[in-house]
Parts: sequence; structure tokens; C-alpha cells
Amino acid sequence: MTVDGTAPEFNAAFRTQFEQLLRWRRDVRTFRSDPLPEGSIEQLVEIASLAPSVGYSQPWRFVTVSDPERRKVIRTAFEDANRDALEGYDGERKQLYARLKLAGLDQAPEQLAVFTDHGTPRGLGLGRQTMPEMLDYSTVNAIHTFWLAARAEGIGAGWLSILDPARVTEALNVPENWSLTAYLCVGYPAEESERPKLEQVGWEEKAAESKTILRR
Repeated sequence: MTVDGTAPEFNAAFRTQFEQLLRWRRDVRTFRSDPLPEGSIEQLVEIASLAPSVGYSQPWRFVTVSDPERRKVIRTAFEDANRDALEGYDGERKQLYARLKLAGLDQAPEQLAVFTDHGTPRGLGLGRQTMPEMLDYSTVNAIHTFWLAARAEGIGAGWLSILDPARVTEALNVPENWSLTAYLCVGYPAEESERPKLEQVGWEEKAAESKTILRR
């Protein structure tokens, strides 16, 4: 909204840039070690909090993880989960999985755990009586908003899901009503590409049906 209360107009140039932002928003696994400017994470979280949430509940909880011992626990949790995941594949697929770069824990200057607060009184339950998972979806909205805002600043993020949520929750000593939604590695990308890495290495092709709209 502009100063006088009227909605802004987004022109064709902005729409083109917005599409470019979406295309260049990659899941980053290799980072430069350069620290982010002071206050960057706080600014990105503030923008992320503009995301929509069910009943205006704003259930996302961002936790920065900088303590070396806690990071060590996260690293071990990833290694254990990654080893278990590897055993779920066979043959060439297993070999390819073993070569994948699946975490930026050793390089990324910033690590963020993002939780959903299932005990929040905000919103008074509006919109989630029949679909309580809407709280988690709201947090995912905030994470995606964070991701796009970071990309606009030249900062990359990698979503690490090969983790035991219970071990992460215990390591970070957060309230029991919080459930882990994402663990993010954040920093400047060491390499840039418009194509998803998993597409580049041949793990998966872009789904043609993603453009399909069913009509009923």
C-alpha cells in the first residue's frame, strides 16, 4: 500500500523480474564462507513475517543456530539420517545419491531452524478446526517468503530435510508445542544456476504435469 492508501501498480518490468526471481530461487547446497551483513537475518525474517497465515496466527518461529555444540548435534543427525536414506536405494541410483551434495552445514555462515508453534493462541483457531495442518502450511509460506527475499538480496538458502526432527528439537531446547518445519542453511551461493541441481545431475526431470490444470 502506498502512503496515500492506494494499492501500487506492478508493471510488466516488475512482473518479468518477479518471474526471474522465482526461476533463480534455487535450493543452495554450496556456499561461500563470507559472513552476511549484520542484521541480514533479522531483516529477512521480518519480511518473511509478511506471509499469509491461517486466522492470522503467524505460527512460525525462527531459531538461529550458532552454538558449535548444537551445530555438531545437527551435523551428526544429518549424517545418521543420510546414511539410512542411502540404504533405501540400489544400483546406479544409490551411487548417484552417494555423490549428491545434500547439505551446506560445513560452509553456510548461518543456520536457521524454523518451527511451527502448535500451541499459539493467536488466531483463536480460526480456519483450522477442520484442517489443523494449516498452521504448518502457514509456516511453509513464511519460509518461501524468506527464501525469495533472500534471493532478492543475492543470498541463498538450502532446505535440509534429511534430519530427525525429534533430535533437532531436543538439541535446540525449544517449547514442546513447537514442531520442526525446516532447517535452513543460509549464505552467499558458491555457484549460480537457473536449473535445479537435481535436474542437472540427472536425479529427476521437470514434471510436465506441473503445468496441467484439472477442470471439474
